[in-house]
Amino acid sequence: MTTAPTETAAARGGAAVPLSRNHAYNILWSSQLMSELAMEVAAVAVPLLILARHGSPLQLGLASSALAAAHMVAVVPAGMIADRWDRRALMLGCQLLRVLGMASLAGALLLDRYAFWHVLLVVVLEGLLGSVFDPAEHAALPQVVPPDQLSTAVARNAARPYVATLVGPGVAGFLFSALPLGPFLANAVMFALSSVALCFLRLPRGRAGTAAGAGTPDADGADRTGEADGADGADRAGEPAGRDIAAGFRWVLGQPVIRTTMAWMMVTNLVFSALLIVLLAMSGEDRVGPGELGLTMACFGAGGLLGGLFAARLHAVARPPVILLGFTWTAALGAALMAVVPTGLPQGALLAVMAFFAPLANTTVLTYQLTVTPDALRGRMSGVAGFCSGGAGVAGPALGGALTGLAGGGTAAVLLCAGCLVLVALAATASPTLRRFPAPGPRAS
Repeated sequence: MTTAPTETAAARGGAAVPLSRNHAYNILWSSQLMSELAMEVAAVAVPLLILARHGSPLQLGLASSALAAAHMVAVVPAGMIADRWDRRALMLGCQLLRVLGMASLAGALLLDRYAFWHVLLVVVLEGLLGSVFDPAEHAALPQVVPPDQLSTAVARNAARPYVATLVGPGVAGFLFSALPLGPFLANAVMFALSSVALCFLRLPRGRAGTAAGAGTPDADGADRTGEADGADGADRAGEPAGRDIAAGFRWVLGQPVIRTTMAWMMVTNLVFSALLIVLLAMSGEDRVGPGELGLTMACFGAGGLLGGLFAARLHAVARPPVILLGFTWTAALGAALMAVVPTGLPQGALLAVMAFFAPLANTTVLTYQLTVTPDALRGRMSGVAGFCSGGAGVAGPALGGALTGLAGGGTAAVLLCAGCLVLVALAATASPTLRRFPAPGPRAS
């Protein structure tokens, strides 16, 4: 397979352009930042709106479940779509539809035409379109960043969600207090700006994998990507989608390193999501004030943001097995200490330490995945990964609530979570794949 060219000087044989001056990369980064910031704003604004309109707890739960269900249903097919169709057009179309969704909700509030079904429709639309946008953006990254800068780009991307986590909730609360339609109007503006930026994005032509069948492993597992260069995706659009989706799963399951790291990250995310709910329950038991609780959760975002800023440098000097196993044992130790330190800011400090190493681990895993996966399968690989992480995000809070109830208190539940993370760390240490995790190198052409 011939690696898709990038818009950098490295692709033309010269020195690589710094990421800060890489036009296409900066468009991708800012477009996804707008999406993630809007999602964080909506995550706070939608519950505030439902409560302000005398909505019931059932409606709150339905809105949250609808978003999660839409994501889970769409993310795997979305990966196939990102491999079958033009990625720039997909991203642009998603953002334009998100503009319409958020603007319609803001308009309904302006005209005093609030309806819960309308909120639910916009939430489902956001879940579906976000699931389509993400794999396309992930798969486009290696097209615009040369291989020797990929880990740095991934590290900067890893810091991006924490920026949204720190800024989004506060913006949502402020805007909603000033004017209930404010957060939704702001989201529509952010998606519109993202759409304008994407109009100037240029992805390389002749991408392998534009066709539906490009990169689909045959029954013997061989990759035929190179045979489809230059094919027109529209010519192959009639081929069964199920075949393309199955090819993505076969690719992931047939790659021991990718398969193992996805399972490891899914279980780790599951336990960590449960731990966050347990910590909130503990704070409630100890009557931690809302201000201190907010700062505690902000520590998580601050730690992840700092970790993302340093991830590229640490990734360059530390061996991949040290990074992955070190993160696993740090998480287990941090969770165990949370059972003995006071609730509130002391637990927030431990959350910050755990979050600091998360972007580094994510950078190591995602850089390898993007490097070894053929371009024609990157969208589907991202879709499978999103399905696994999304499933952990949905099941984790329920697990945390169940553990708190069964354990009879937050401290015992924290110890159970810590025990689970110790088991994960022991399994990771015993895994030959993680102990010998390879440093990614350029794919052979």
